[in-house]
Parts: sequence; C-alpha cells; structure tokens
Amino acid sequence: MPGGPSAVGEGIGANAPKVSFAAFGGILFGYDTGVISGIKEMKSWLRQFGYATDDLVNHKTGFAITSSTESLVVSILSAGTFFGALMAAPTADYIGRKWGIVLSCLVFSIGVAMQTASTAIPLFVAGRVFAGLGVGLVSCIIPMYQSECSPKWIRGAVVSTYQWAITIGLLISGVVNNATQNRDDASAYRLPIAMQFIWAAVLAGGMAFAPESPRWLVKGGRDADAVHAMSRLTGLKNTDPELEVELDEIRANLEAEIALGESSYADFNFIFYYGTTFFQGVTIATNIVNVFMTLPGMWGVERFGRRRLLLVGAIGMCVCEFIVAIVAVTISVENIAGQKVLIAIVCAYIAFFASTWGPIAWVITAKSSHYKFVRRPSSNWLWNFGIAYAIPYLVNKAPGSAGLEAKVFFIWGTTCFCCIIFTYFCIPERMCTC
Repeated sequence: MPGGPSAVGEGIGANAPKVSFAAFGGILFGYDTGVISGIKEMKSWLRQFGYATDDLVNHKTGFAITSSTESLVVSILSAGTFFGALMAAPTADYIGRKWGIVLSCLVFSIGVAMQTASTAIPLFVAGRVFAGLGVGLVSCIIPMYQSECSPKWIRGAVVSTYQWAITIGLLISGVVNNATQNRDDASAYRLPIAMQFIWAAVLAGGMAFAPESPRWLVKGGRDADAVHAMSRLTGLKNTDPELEVELDEIRANLEAEIALGESSYADFNFIFYYGTTFFQGVTIATNIVNVFMTLPGMWGVERFGRRRLLLVGAIGMCVCEFIVAIVAVTISVENIAGQKVLIAIVCAYIAFFASTWGPIAWVITAKSSHYKFVRRPSSNWLWNFGIAYAIPYLVNKAPGSAGLEAKVFFIWGTTCFCCIIFTYFCIPERMCTC
C-alpha cells in the first residue's frame, strides 16, 4: 500500500521500531491458533464439553468430542475472521488505523471472556466467533498501518514482523498449554484462554499512544495532524522541510489511487490447528522452528525478490508434503526411526513456509490499495475456515469420516504444487516490489 515515508536517513528510518510494535497483534492470532490445538486435547476440556468413551485406544483421556464438534470449535474462528476482514477497511477509514486496532482488541476480548466463562459448546463457539472478528480486523488493519507508516527501503521487513509475531504467539501457546495440561480442573484450559486478555491489553494500550497513519490523516484533509504524526514517526521537527516532501508524496499517491479507482467490495494451518493431534510431544519444537525461520524471510524479503522466494518456498513445501505422505503410509507408528524422519520433514516444511510464504504474503497484500487488499485476507480466512472445518471429517476414523489420517498430506502436497503454478503465472515481480 503506497503512501508511507520513502526517504532513507536517520530520521526517516527511526520510525521502524515504533511501527513494528503494531505487529504485536500477530500474537493474538498465533496464540489463539496454537491454544485451541492444545486445549481440545486436554482431559478437563473434553470432560466439560465432550462425552465419556470406553475407546481408550483412540481417546486416551477417556473422553471425546464428535468430528462435527471438533470441526465447529476449530474452524468457527476463521468464519469470524472472514467477516472481520471484510469490516476492516471501512472501520479503519471511519475511525482511523490506530483506533481501528484498539477496537479490534476490544472485540477480541469479548470473545475471550465468553470462551473463558463457557461451560457448554454454544457459548464457547460464540466466543470463538467474536475472537475471530477481532483477529480478522487486526489481520487487515495492522499490515495496512505498518505499510503506511514505514519507509520504502524497509517496508517489506517491517510488515513481515506481523508474521513473526504470529509464530511467537504459536510458540507461547505451546509452552502455556504444556504448563497447564495436567491440571485436573477447568483451570487447565481457562488459564491458557484467559491469557489472551494480556495480549489484547498490551496491543490496545500501546496503540492508544502510537501516532496515527499520516496517509489516513492526509486523506481526511487533516494536514496539520499529518505533519505532527510524521514528526513523531521520524523524530524530525514539525518545521523540517523533509516532512513536507514526504507529505507531498503521500498526496501524489492518493491522487494516483483515486485516478486508478478503488475496488469495491492451507495446509500450514493444518499443522498448527491439528498439530497436537498428529504430532504429540513435538509441537513446541515445530513452533521454535517456525519462529526462528521467519527471521531469514524478514531479512531476504528486500534482497532476493518476493516472487523468487515464493517459488522456492512453494517447491520446498510441495516436496516435503509428498515425502511426509509417502513415508507415513509406508511405515508403522512403532517405527521410531521413521517417525523421527517424519518430524524432521515436517520441520523442514515449516522452515520453507516460515521463511517465504509466511511473511511475504502479508507484504504483497499490504502494498495493494486497501479495498483490494482487504479482499485477499478475507479469502485467506475463508479458506482457513473451509480447511479447518473439513480436517476432522477427512482424517478421523469415525462414522461419516473419510479416515484418511496421514494420507491427507497427499492433498496438501497437491495444494502446494498449485502454489508453484499460481506464483509462476500470476505473480509478476513488479507486483511484489514495495
């Protein structure tokens, strides 16, 4: 999304840490994704929301939930995020970028409160919807805010910090789940859920004191406020002529955008939504890989070209998915060496994703004009919902389910192959430059 500071210099570059704070919002989504993966396997949660079972082979806790309930609980967040993403652009245009993020935190907190207080599935699901609305708003407004407030020369790296925050949220959720999972009361799952109040409060509190997007202020005719915001972002005085140069460029970009016209209105997620089910005991390891392998992506996004990295990532993910599928269907679960190979390949897959598609997807969408941009995260959440809802029916061995188990990785490998085709034919490098 054009329109942020563009010059290179000590003052202009000083805004990177201030703008990067907004990426903290990624923790909301990352933590929620990871925490639901863990709590839906906890004995205390299953006892409260599920039913007792004698099938201790498939349900070691003695309690279980149906595939339909599991689908609903996991996927309904993405249904909320879909509608939250659709609401993001008009919300950010009406009340501003920074206050849009604060509002998102409040909506998210309502959902957290409902989940924490729930004793039955209906209220828990309603809470997931509200939390999803908050995450959907954040997922659009934060990259928008970062892009509009960052200098061109580091804009890609700054926007990539949102994805890095998502990976950190996933890692924290794994640690918290491990710390509480053996409790034999409701605190086992309520504590991990309630911790999300902290993330929302930190983000809302920080953004309340952050400068507003100069681009939004200029668009609203508030040039004096835009100068003040730019001064806070860059560390330059209000009277510095460099600020007027920056504002002139923002005005020019806005005029160009108006002239062009504004548009009107997956498989990686499987690892972290259902990773506890498939890879018990190694979730934290995969989360650590995810966190640290995002860093090369943040570094390389300005050096090697977006399209090239997307192609490399898609090829690597495709190969890893098919290796996992082939190995998983040819060895038994008692084959320890084979299981270690599977874990290693899954970690390699996550490394490819984290260093390419994870951060770069946000960078590409964030640079588009915001009504076009909001449509892309919306489609992301719609696909998330579909995948998360379908997984239990695809993998579980239960009446009405396909029972694919590890064979599902053949499907994910095929989707990664589609990513290769899509990137090669549909993403020219000129679209990928900030």
